[in-house]
Amino acid sequence: MTGVAAPTRRVEQVMGMPISLALRGRHADDQLGEQAWEAALTELRWVDEVFSTWRPDSQVSRLGRGEVTLAECHESVAEVLRLGDDARVSSGGAFDVCLSDRDGVRRLDPSGVVKGWAVDRAVAPLLALADTDVCLSAGGDMVCHVADPDGEPWLIGIEHPLDPTRLVARVPVHRGAVATSGSAHRGAHVVDARSGRPQEALASVTVIGARLTSVDIDATTALALGVDGPDWLRSRLRTGIVVWADGRAETVS
Repeated sequence: MTGVAAPTRRVEQVMGMPISLALRGRHADDQLGEQAWEAALTELRWVDEVFSTWRPDSQVSRLGRGEVTLAECHESVAEVLRLGDDARVSSGGAFDVCLSDRDGVRRLDPSGVVKGWAVDRAVAPLLALADTDVCLSAGGDMVCHVADPDGEPWLIGIEHPLDPTRLVARVPVHRGAVATSGSAHRGAHVVDARSGRPQEALASVTVIGARLTSVDIDATTALALGVDGPDWLRSRLRTGIVVWADGRAETVS
């Protein structure tokens, strides 16, 4: 970016994924910037303690096993489950926080909601830094903020799911969020909850919008819907990029 200083970058492993931060401007290298980064990490570690499906002592794991009631969990658990239920209704059941395992047993897994929701919470102390541009990413899904609305945007590369050495697009973002759901790095991990099987029509879905919570859920939902995903995104007035299984890229707007 011509005329813009290179960002200061930080990275930490939390919630089983790389959490990366890029800062430009007034507090990119000072103590206030460092304190905001530590506050963001503290929030993400708390989210992991409450919501991780890999930690047997997390509230979500205990709730799934019936050891505690929803009323006994932190109020944020009910908030996340409400978001998941809204997505279930809007997708006709393709998205669900309760999924059946190989034995047909239903298990609670709100992971499709938690990541974007957690980053929206964690980015708050960073957005409070005056005259500082912020890009906070969790596993490739990110919140971007440019302090000056007329300033240089963050330029986000959208990776091609069938060839990670290529980009499908470069998206300039001043203030907003970008989320991608696909099989490039984790395999076919998103399933249509109605059938319990991964869809095969789409390789990836990227959604761009105001808040990471909603675009992350919508990217995952559209991927689960498969061939119906692009039209579902249009019905929600979303902007994004869909890559079909044969490599064709389609812009949704």
